Amino acid sequence: MSGHGDAQPMTSAKCGPLRGTAAVPGDKSISHRALLFGAMAVGETKITGLLEGQDVLDTARAMRAFGAEVVQHGAGDWSVHGVGVGGFSEPADVIDCGNSGTGVRLIMGCMATTAMTVTFTGDASLRKRPMARVTDPLALFGAQSYGRKGGRLPMTVVGAANPVPVRYALPVASAQVKSAVLLAGLNAPGETVVIEREPTRDHSERMLLGFGADLSVEQTAEGHVITLKGRPELRPQTVAVPRDPSSAAFPTCAALIVEGSDITVPGVSQNLTRNGLYITLAEMGAEIAFLNPRTEGGEPVADLRVRFSDNMQGIEVPPERAPSMIDEYPILSVVAAFATGRTVMRGVKELRVKESDRIDAMARGLEACGVTIEEDEDTLIVHGMGAGGMPGGAVCATHLDHRIAMSFLIAGMAAKAAVSVDDASPIVTSFPIFEDLMNGLGAAIRRG
Repeated sequence: MSGHGDAQPMTSAKCGPLRGTAAVPGDKSISHRALLFGAMAVGETKITGLLEGQDVLDTARAMRAFGAEVVQHGAGDWSVHGVGVGGFSEPADVIDCGNSGTGVRLIMGCMATTAMTVTFTGDASLRKRPMARVTDPLALFGAQSYGRKGGRLPMTVVGAANPVPVRYALPVASAQVKSAVLLAGLNAPGETVVIEREPTRDHSERMLLGFGADLSVEQTAEGHVITLKGRPELRPQTVAVPRDPSSAAFPTCAALIVEGSDITVPGVSQNLTRNGLYITLAEMGAEIAFLNPRTEGGEPVADLRVRFSDNMQGIEVPPERAPSMIDEYPILSVVAAFATGRTVMRGVKELRVKESDRIDAMARGLEACGVTIEEDEDTLIVHGMGAGGMPGGAVCATHLDHRIAMSFLIAGMAAKAAVSVDDASPIVTSFPIFEDLMNGLGAAIRRG
């Protein structure tokens, strides 16, 4: 599959029990950051378990364009010879970030406080996504940006020649925005402060500390306050990337809804800023056991044992949980369709500005599969049809969104009639082994 080539239709049919071990790829968020921080350190950073999806490969290519030496030694085994904070060279060409909102926004942060001019672009999906949420705070450092109407790519960013530190309160809960500001703050003098009302995934803070940055985190009346002292010399590290909880969500949820399933998903990150889906599934009555808890690469991980759960109940998911599971609402909505009763997801308007409008994409696709849906700007409500109750039989539009594509292919594994997607090619951006892994467990996913 190619995230940038011709459309690749796929169909998923009802299958027998899923069995075996689902060794999902490395965490995408941590993989991006390992490459970025490695490029901003002085010396050689070694990375194991790197996700080799297209999104991360695009970030690796970008780091080479900025002057870092990025080398693949084997499957998931990479090294980065960094150029130091403020040491980036101006790229000779446009930086194409493909489908990755995380990649483009974090790279903008990396270069925004260095005197250089960089033009960014991406695929059709990324060019629709708003960048002002990042370029507005970067402007406070002194960076300038010039993009299409609505602050969209292609966009040229002119880094600040004389950056100033900033104090910035996040208007929305976004780890991408928080990380972009912290990355920009690395090459600004003094202290840069980021305040978030609701904690978001904290991989950047953990990794900054690991690379030797002077960073502190404090809970105050203002919220979660992160203070970073600028212009450190980052030390190279050995980074072991844990398995991605967002990718693990797909085989996990498939096993919950496919009758008779019993699978293991090893080494999944249990970071408290990323585990909202698993808390929610437990509240719904899902049979998931968390085995052998341990720490790998500075992140808590566990092995999951997941079994078919035919008595899951719809629940109301608290809106304050959204930052810890924002990428998992599409697959949760599929599980909700196989539960009994209503599952109410509020506080999810951020889904409307992801790779697609994920609320609309899931609502339309689930309706086409025979599920009753309610929605508004900030809410998605799924009326569950019980185990095996979804009629299916639809062709669902993915809107160039990898998570939409995978979610509907999972739905087809338990629906009465097969479910197809119009284009599964974007799956390669985050989960390049999805098709082989799921079929290896017993799924019936075919191309065409």
